[in-house]
Amino acid sequence: MIPGSPQRKALLENAVKGRSLWDDARRRLMRNRAAVASMVVLAVMVTLAVVGPFLVPFHYDTVTKTDVWMSPMTGGHLLGTDSLGRDLLARLLAGLGVSLAIGVVATSVSLLIGVVWGSVAGYLGGRLDEVMMRVVDTLYSLPFIFFVILLMVTFGRNIFLIFLAIGAVEWLTMSRIVRGQTLSLKDKEFIEAARAAGLSSGQIIARHIVPNLLGPVVVYVTLTIPAVIIAESFLSFLGLGVQPPMASLGTLIATGAQDMEMAPWLLIFPSLTMIVTLMAFNFIGDGLRDALDPKDR
Repeated sequence: MIPGSPQRKALLENAVKGRSLWDDARRRLMRNRAAVASMVVLAVMVTLAVVGPFLVPFHYDTVTKTDVWMSPMTGGHLLGTDSLGRDLLARLLAGLGVSLAIGVVATSVSLLIGVVWGSVAGYLGGRLDEVMMRVVDTLYSLPFIFFVILLMVTFGRNIFLIFLAIGAVEWLTMSRIVRGQTLSLKDKEFIEAARAAGLSSGQIIARHIVPNLLGPVVVYVTLTIPAVIIAESFLSFLGLGVQPPMASLGTLIATGAQDMEMAPWLLIFPSLTMIVTLMAFNFIGDGLRDALDPKDR
């Protein structure tokens, strides 16, 4: 390579510039085969949940008395039918979409509440911190199922309220994580510089604290979504979640468990879909955790 050539200058500039935190994390994540494969699987499942219902020739709540309990690959039903003659594939795609939506929306609610609550408590500290975290401890002492049932009985069983009810419970752990990270950041030099520049507490939290929490928050979000999906499935299994004729993975598994001896495919396919979805999110979360772990840099 000729000294002073453009190629040499570009290499020197890249060496001086180095790699940012997020560039390094992305490269390390892409080297994790399990995480990359899980992202592909999850992308396929999201695509199926969004586009699939329009491609299946049956609607998820169409009752056909002549097609009751058809086994897979018969009568034009790829995955068979249930006790009312409804196509299982159509219901599975609709249920997957509902479960993923619940996971994303409820996690977004918990993310918003948890990040705001934890960052404010950790940064301001003092008596306000004590009061805010005692509220978290009190809510932690309430059984999860009791709290969600209380919210649903008070506000009804609307599916959007199920999103909010689950999200209103899941934010507790998020707030503790954010508070702990905020306590480790509030005395850093760049925060002291922001105070010296005259920024208010709200501006410091929004501009400096929260952006520096994105690493652990992103990892926790990928682990919260499957937890929310499991919570919704548990509620639906008890008859407290998504109401018929709408379907979710939880309601499909509950129905399949009741008819397991007569039609085992009603339990097998929803259960496999649930397992694959949860494993994909967990592998992605593990990959992000490893990619963002400062000990491995």
